[in-house]
Amino acid sequence: MRLKQALAATLCALTMSYSTVSTASDFKLPDLGTSAVQVLPIEKEQAIGEVMMMQIRASSPLVQDPVLNEYLSSLGNKLVASANDVRFPFKFFWLNNKAINAFAFYGGHVGVHTGLIAQSDNESQLASVLGHEIAHVTQRHLARRIQQAKDNSALTIAGLITGILATVVAPDAGMAILAANSTQATLSQLTHSRKAEQEADRFGMQTLQKAGYDPYAASEFLTKLAAQVRFKNKPPAFLLTHPLPDSRVSDVRLRAQQYPKKYVPSSADFNYAKSRVMARYQLDKKDAQAYFENILRTSSDLDKSQYEYGLAISLLDQKKYDQADKIIGKLLKQNPNNLFYLDVFTDIKLGQKQYDKVISLLEQKHQLRPNNQVITLNLANTAIKAKKYDKAEQLLRVFLLEKPNHVLAKQLLTEAYELSENKAAYHESRASLLSHYGAFMKAADEVQKALNFIEKDDEIKKLRLKALLAKYRNMQKELAKL
Repeated sequence: MRLKQALAATLCALTMSYSTVSTASDFKLPDLGTSAVQVLPIEKEQAIGEVMMMQIRASSPLVQDPVLNEYLSSLGNKLVASANDVRFPFKFFWLNNKAINAFAFYGGHVGVHTGLIAQSDNESQLASVLGHEIAHVTQRHLARRIQQAKDNSALTIAGLITGILATVVAPDAGMAILAANSTQATLSQLTHSRKAEQEADRFGMQTLQKAGYDPYAASEFLTKLAAQVRFKNKPPAFLLTHPLPDSRVSDVRLRAQQYPKKYVPSSADFNYAKSRVMARYQLDKKDAQAYFENILRTSSDLDKSQYEYGLAISLLDQKKYDQADKIIGKLLKQNPNNLFYLDVFTDIKLGQKQYDKVISLLEQKHQLRPNNQVITLNLANTAIKAKKYDKAEQLLRVFLLEKPNHVLAKQLLTEAYELSENKAAYHESRASLLSHYGAFMKAADEVQKALNFIEKDDEIKKLRLKALLAKYRNMQKELAKL
């Protein structure tokens, strides 16, 4: 499912000068301006993570793709389940960026560039990087940085957070800024130390092996990155924040030899996710079509469904609906419950304006897998296109009861309220959506507008909205502490 561009553009315009937050519920920010932090408590680490996630949502190209998000969360949580010292739930998200990079920060947030899966030869390689990033969080490497920085008068904690954020999201730019304008002390805080990297390699490999992946994949991937350093003037983004001394590759290779070598085939979902990234985020439309047509001609793989799937996406994105439909129809017959196929099928039928056909199929799938994000959001989006706003609202409201912080679901619900001309609900939903981007004053303005459309004798709704108004204003004050 593809985002409605106009809505996304409106949100971006409204929020560029703000940070973001992942929920409209009450939160209390830690005092980030003090240098007297002795130990960073877990709850404060999570609060800092929420603030950083706000800024990422407001300023970075997050991939709002339910199919890819479902895959990444599934893979990430499988690794987390095998990790040691996990103190809180992890959140995994994609950034639309061709660079080979991944990063982790406070509170269990792990960001993955689309370029990482595009350059991974197999699922174990991708999992090795995620396991490494999970280890940085569980071993509290970033939390230790604040401890190390507390006596450095030239480096405020708030400044440290801003620097880390800039560097992990855009390492090239972040490092250039630091080199030109900051002290060496600041630079050292923004790159993982050799000791931290060794520790993350060790714990990450343990996690990788426990989760059932090939521990040798870690050294394979580092070897691949090392080769790029040798043959290119510009190192991969990952190495700018994860130093790669000559000894590190050999250390990881020796550590892998403690485990038995085993062949671990990539999951089908990895193959589909990689094809989806190649078709939609790595190559342009025509190049993607040529890429998949060529690989279908030359590949010796017995199962070529992943390449057929990628070709279908490239045809869909060129609005060649009939050609795409022929491919995806065949794939769906082979595997009628495949979420990757169902998502593309929906977009094809939306392009052909065959709304009832999509609704009929997805309603059946929804009964079997209620509140699955791929099925529910595609069904709700189709209902909106078919002007069945009540149906879309019902689906989304139930979905948000289970996943209250799902931004794409809130975008769709806001759109449904707007098109159905439910003005009070529209402004309240818009306020909730803006709060995810940290635009709390804008959110308060939307609540004020919602109050103007409440019936005069509906005191309960008025009281609820006034309480919400006070909450957003208080959240803005908390955010201003930074």
